[in-house]
Amino acid sequence: MEIDSPEVVAEVRAIIDRYETALMTNDVATLEALFWDDPRTVRMGVNEILVGMEAIRRFRRAQTGGYQARERLEVLVTTFGRDLGVTNIVYRRLATGLIGRETKILARLPGLGWRIVSAHVSLTPEGTPIER
Repeated sequence: MEIDSPEVVAEVRAIIDRYETALMTNDVATLEALFWDDPRTVRMGVNEILVGMEAIRRFRRAQTGGYQARERLEVLVTTFGRDLGVTNIVYRRLATGLIGRETKILARLPGLGWRIVSAHVSLTPEGTPIER
């Protein structure tokens, strides 16, 4: 199995960049389309635990005010073979300075292409270091 094929990394990066644009513009249709439409899809948010696409839809559609502006501090993409990718993003909320962490697991699904199958978002106080 090839890890981090440049072509596959680029495909996964394009999906999460598309997700970021949709998030910042509150493009709910695109946000929903990027997730796997399945009861097994999971999104663990800052204040919510959503299991299944129906729960994710209800959450997204309730976010009428949009999302807090943020800047990405780091984007990490790791792929395994041609059909599985993991992304980790560290970001700062501009209004509060809180540091956010976002992990997504993406799978290339037959007939659908890349979809987010699991997501996790959490916040930590400003100044939390990125250690290597």
